[in-house]
Amino acid sequence: MSTHEHIIGILGGMGPAATADFYTKLVSKTPGSTDQDHPKVVIWADPTVPDRTLALTRNGPDPTPWLLRGAQVLREAGATLLAIPCNTAHAFLPPIASQLGVPVVHMIDQVARHIRDLSPKVTDVGLLATTGTVRAELYQRWLSEHGINVHVPHPEVQSQLVMPAIRAVKAGDHGPVVTDSLARAARHLVDRGAQVVVAGCTEIPLGLPPDAAACHLIDPATVLADALLAQTTADRVVGQVRT
Repeated sequence: MSTHEHIIGILGGMGPAATADFYTKLVSKTPGSTDQDHPKVVIWADPTVPDRTLALTRNGPDPTPWLLRGAQVLREAGATLLAIPCNTAHAFLPPIASQLGVPVVHMIDQVARHIRDLSPKVTDVGLLATTGTVRAELYQRWLSEHGINVHVPHPEVQSQLVMPAIRAVKAGDHGPVVTDSLARAARHLVDRGAQVVVAGCTEIPLGLPPDAAACHLIDPATVLADALLAQTTADRVVGQVRT
């Protein structure tokens, strides 16, 4: 394998449907007309990873050992880049980043860069995410570096609309009640001043189609797929030039 021929490792299972959706987005975003135009990918989907929100909010089991084990599996399978299509899992990365052994294309960072580059300029963003992601202030910290404010739902909206909808999607329910709950939560954020809304849990786009959001909805999984493809394509071109 050329040093510039990346193998993307997807550290998934958090949850399974979101992992499958992410790979579908990666495939759909890949330019080309043949099988051979697509990047090499290995997927480790471990649904036994402890609940990330419970770990952050209720002293639940620490998912870190599972994340390290998944990275090891992917590394041994040949992965040269890691993607983690779970927003909340990124809260556990800083202490273990040096132990993963493979570079991570950081989803929250990529979304922050994407929003920074939007035109017209965005200064206020709404966040629909798990309570764990909200409390860990992942998006708040990354977006503040670009001078962007983050609006989160009022506690009752978070507990009565957002979290029940996320749990429903994890249980396989993508129906109109789920969509209505998430659309109402998105509207709540727009009413609070958000110019765009980040679907900051990879289950949310499964329950809230863009045409139901009544606002510009940013899907971090799509942004991550674009970033991965940009990096693998750029490195492949560099490799070809050097050959």
